[in-house]
Order: sequence, then C-alpha cells, then structure tokens
Amino acid sequence: MAKPPDVKGIIGRFQTLSRSDPRYERDGMSCVTFYSSALASRGDLSLFVPPEAKKSKNVPVVVLLHGAYGSHWDWFLQGGAHLTAAKLIAARKIRPMILVCPSDGLRDFSTGYIPQRGANFEDWVCEDVIDMVSELYLCAGPTRTTFIAGLSMGGYGALRIGAKHAAKFRAISGHSSATGPHPLQRLSRDPANFAHMSGEDLDIVYWAERNRAILPPLRFDCGRDDFLFEENKALHARLKKAKVPHTYQVFDGAHDWPYWSTHIRDTLLFFENVLSAKAR
Repeated sequence: MAKPPDVKGIIGRFQTLSRSDPRYERDGMSCVTFYSSALASRGDLSLFVPPEAKKSKNVPVVVLLHGAYGSHWDWFLQGGAHLTAAKLIAARKIRPMILVCPSDGLRDFSTGYIPQRGANFEDWVCEDVIDMVSELYLCAGPTRTTFIAGLSMGGYGALRIGAKHAAKFRAISGHSSATGPHPLQRLSRDPANFAHMSGEDLDIVYWAERNRAILPPLRFDCGRDDFLFEENKALHARLKKAKVPHTYQVFDGAHDWPYWSTHIRDTLLFFENVLSAKAR
C-alpha cells in the first residue's frame, strides 16, 4: 500500500514524520508532526535550529513549554523566543542552542503536561519530544544536553517534570508559573483529568525534595502584577523552608507576552551560565 501523501518518512522508532518545507520556513524555525506512542496519536513541534548549530557537536536542546489555550507555535510566533536566541548567539552571549516547542497534547483547555486517560503528556515531553530532536539533528549528540523551561501552565510543567525527572535535565526555568494543579483544574472541563493523580505526584516541592541530590539548577520568576504572583512567592517560601537550592526573581510585569518575550532572555542566559560553570 502506498504511503499517505503527507507522510515524509519513517525515522528511528517513530512511525511517521511530516516536516515543513525549507522553502517556506523563516528565521530558522521549522515544524514537525509525528506519531507519539506516549500520546497514542500525532503530536506537533516547532523547532529553532540556528545555522551555527549545524557546524557544531553536542548542541544543547532547550524544551520550551507553552501555557493554557496555546500550542507549539506560541513561544515563536507570540514570544519571538527564536529571535531572542538568535540575537544572543550572534552577540556570543550564549552558544548555539536548539529550541524545541511541543504542543501539550491539545486536550481540553489545558493538560498540565501530566499523564491522563489515554495519553501520557509527561512521557511525550520527557521521551518522545527529546528523542525526536536527536533523531532529526545529529548535532544534538547522542548524550544530549537538555534544558526545560515554560510559562504559566508550561511553567508548572517545566518545574514539575524537571524536578521529577531530574536526571534528564541540566537546568530548569519557569516564568509566571502555575505552582500546582488547582488553577489548571479550573481550566479543565473534566476534573477527572487531574483526580487520578496523587497530591505528591502533582507537587513540585515533593519532587524537588525527593530528588534533592540530583536536582539540576532551578530558577523561576514572576511579575509583580501577575495573578499568580502570590502563588510563586509561596512556592519560593516552601522551597526555601525545604532548603532546596533555587533562584527566585521578581520583575515588573503581568501575565502576558510582553513579560514572557522579555524574560526568555533570562532563561537562556541562565542555561548558558550553567554550561559555562561546568566548563570552568
């Protein structure tokens, strides 16, 4: 039987792959759709691969998670994260980095990037997304240096997944993060999407304490006018009480793209500092 016309090939353990045509791509950004065993369906990614990365080896990979109501293109087409990265690379303030922005699974209004009935959005991020980048781009290297960051719901996903799967990531960053499942449950039309998870499994601090010995460098920030500001202050206090090393920063701003498109720079510089510190 002939392959469907939209299938561009079969890569590694992934059954199907459809990629954007380079003739129509801009600013180093591309899009990929492939079958994910974790989702039991197709999943979408937007990627930024700077030209300098193609000449390098073991290029760091930055996973950027979007917020509620959004999708894989948000960080690029609303936040310009790839343009910020390109400027920092050109100025030699960070080394070339691949940015990969997955959808959260696109179920309901938000998934929280947690396992749900019929689809494991956590494994989608931790396994399938990261493996696909290595399959597509040899410059990422077989060992992979992977960072994770996100905003709002994606901030919760980055902080929780990064703390829970600490051995997989070199550093973690969150912007305007939801700090627990409760605001995400309010966005869900089906409370059962979160009810099957234990309180401990959903708790960022629980995983940070449990994996304290291997927890990578952790930072998060929030704007003073953000409706999640008090939640972020409380998370900072809980981590501090638990003596979990972290950096918490407060800036002017609200829960919006002007804030996130400004402070993605802080995340990328933080990741570069983590790499530079190890090289010393």
